[in-house]
Amino acid sequence: MKQFFGKTSDGKDTSLFILQNSKGTKAEITDYGATLVRFVLKDKNGIARDLVLGYDDASGYERGDSFFGSTVGRVANRIGKGRFVLDGKTYELTKNDGPNTLHGGRDFYNKRLWDMEEETEHSVRFHLFSPDGDQGFPGNLHITVTYTLTEEDELNIVYTAQSDTDTPLNLTNHSYFNLGGHDSGSVLDQCLVLHADRVTETNENLIPTGNLISVEGTPMDFRRSKPIGQDIREEYYLLKTGKGYDHNYVLSGSGFREVAALVCRQTGIGMTVRTDLPGMQVYTSNFLDHEPGKDGATYGFRDAICFETQYFPDAVNKENFPGGVLKAGEKYQSRTSYTFAVYR
Repeated sequence: MKQFFGKTSDGKDTSLFILQNSKGTKAEITDYGATLVRFVLKDKNGIARDLVLGYDDASGYERGDSFFGSTVGRVANRIGKGRFVLDGKTYELTKNDGPNTLHGGRDFYNKRLWDMEEETEHSVRFHLFSPDGDQGFPGNLHITVTYTLTEEDELNIVYTAQSDTDTPLNLTNHSYFNLGGHDSGSVLDQCLVLHADRVTETNENLIPTGNLISVEGTPMDFRRSKPIGQDIREEYYLLKTGKGYDHNYVLSGSGFREVAALVCRQTGIGMTVRTDLPGMQVYTSNFLDHEPGKDGATYGFRDAICFETQYFPDAVNKENFPGGVLKAGEKYQSRTSYTFAVYR
């Protein structure tokens, strides 16, 4: 089902596409930024909960700078010093995160109107053309993002891309999850498991040093379930630089596999994250500050958690980091899913 979602500041109409299964679970996605606006699920008491932070209409997404629910590219996360060398040529990008480039620099993909290519009752596919030189990156790039809602309350996100020139590529979804509901406040008492033995060490600007460090004996260890907030205030150098969790976890295993699980005891809602990518940025919304959101809500410090599946940050500048560059003519495809369940 398609609904009007407001006009952009330059007068363009935006749309909201509503996917629903037989249980009444709904995923609502807009063509503005190929963005997940709502994910609505009934909790253990039968109360419908919207589990992602967001805005009421396109103007909110146009104004906002937190990337709520958005498709991020051409390169999600950070590129050190806003530059890279590829095929012998140096490329300079816009520096928008201190001395570094974050989520593409400027003219973000989530601030663009994507083309809706195909819609069914349970899925919607969007396309974006990113021309050579866009955001400073080489190559004419075609991207598609397909959202599918299953009867098992799984939201699948499949990315494809193809370029006529070698180009860095790191696409992700930047949804902010709170299993108590988007307007329920702090996420710190929700319990998290991460299937990861290591994280990428970062410097004071959150750029990887190239070292992979063990989580053993540190507050970064979520290999056994614990509340997100249990160790978040520890005097640990990575937590201090990130003002909480804002780090890339080196995911265990390969192929499409489970990499994380989150549970909220108050609502009985749990979610599982699966991906075929090697890394995932776990971000505890450390920079949210009185952000006006949907339904009159105001979002604050640590009111949600993001699971940004990805190639490692700054991979284009780190020879020992996997992937992150799409070769000319090759087809990129990746899949991430968020599956929800209710425990009574």
